[in-house]
Amino acid sequence: MSDTKSSLPLSGVRVLDLSRILAGPWCAMVLADLGAEVIKVEHPQRGDDTRDWGLRIGSTETAYFNSVNRNKSSITLDLQTPQAQEIARELAGKSDVIIQNFKFGGIEKMGLGYEQLSAQHPELIYCSITGYDRTGPEAARPGYDLVIQGEAGLMALNGEASQPPLKFGVAVVDMVTGMYAAQAVLAALYEREKTGKGRHIGMALFECGLMITAYYGLEALLQGQDPPRFGNSHPSITPYGVYEAQDGPVVIACGNNAQFERFCADVIERPDLAADERFKTNLNRTTNRELLVPEIQREILSRKRRDLLDRLTQAGIPCGEVAGLHEALTSKRAVDAGLVKTMPHPEAGSVHVLAPPYRFDGVRLPIRSAPPRLGEDTKQVLQSLLSMSDEKVAELVAKGIV
Repeated sequence: MSDTKSSLPLSGVRVLDLSRILAGPWCAMVLADLGAEVIKVEHPQRGDDTRDWGLRIGSTETAYFNSVNRNKSSITLDLQTPQAQEIARELAGKSDVIIQNFKFGGIEKMGLGYEQLSAQHPELIYCSITGYDRTGPEAARPGYDLVIQGEAGLMALNGEASQPPLKFGVAVVDMVTGMYAAQAVLAALYEREKTGKGRHIGMALFECGLMITAYYGLEALLQGQDPPRFGNSHPSITPYGVYEAQDGPVVIACGNNAQFERFCADVIERPDLAADERFKTNLNRTTNRELLVPEIQREILSRKRRDLLDRLTQAGIPCGEVAGLHEALTSKRAVDAGLVKTMPHPEAGSVHVLAPPYRFDGVRLPIRSAPPRLGEDTKQVLQSLLSMSDEKVAELVAKGIV
């Protein structure tokens, strides 16, 4: 266990996670997966809001909470009380990184703002996650993933052209913001090795959401209007999308002209399509997709998925089934890769935990601990880091401070 811990990239880095819901906790989980010691601070009674979202696991956890809080410890502090604020300040002084996503100005009222903490600890790396630019006129607006998906144009590029704007299936803005934030923290840690000084990192959901528009966003600027929506098809490549076979959908991705020629000749046995001047190049195929796609769909619909996938694979054309979510998580591919673990749980018996995606030197980084029960590490953290006695911890518990 100690050998594994010492080999982790961020071993020795301590993170005080004052954030909740998704973007901040996701950032902290990335750092935890990479080996940092992450102490998650939660309210003594309700904990993180996501402990009450989705399907229940035990008495204090849910699938939503567990998806973003592995490899962390949980302590409880009522940060509305002066004593808890003082404890948080002491813990901050023993930490390398602070992550917070309180409403604008809220953290400063607790005496836990960047300027307040960095005055005593200039080496501190402090990450603030907000909905909008902290220096702009919307600084005080709360940030919610669904709202940002609408405001950043993400809904406008998602879904079929014949349908209303559509949100992504997961809270993609929160998740990407968390990933961007983790990247920034890693950069600040690297810089601190050279300068000895910390940084105040500011991440805004709207700004990160806008970045997700990527090539769609640049096309909108070039055209001076929204680009059309193509649903499961690719806006720039044809055929490249989801097609319905006799017994279910398949993904087919012809990325170049040679692949298209093999697709026509060896898979759907329609060499005439590849020979047609309207379809010989990808640009022509995309321009004439309304003529080509119905022909392709007709041929695919006449065949079963297994036969199609075998032919596509033999022809060297990227392809795959469209799996259900449960099917994907329990597939041989996921099982062989060790992407889903079952860990013991004191109330539920066992709990599923998704594994970190990172591999170093060919080895996946471990799940060191399952997502924590509310406050399960409070006593251990306060005693080990702040040298509190059993009596002092008991007193804080009796007062509802922890």
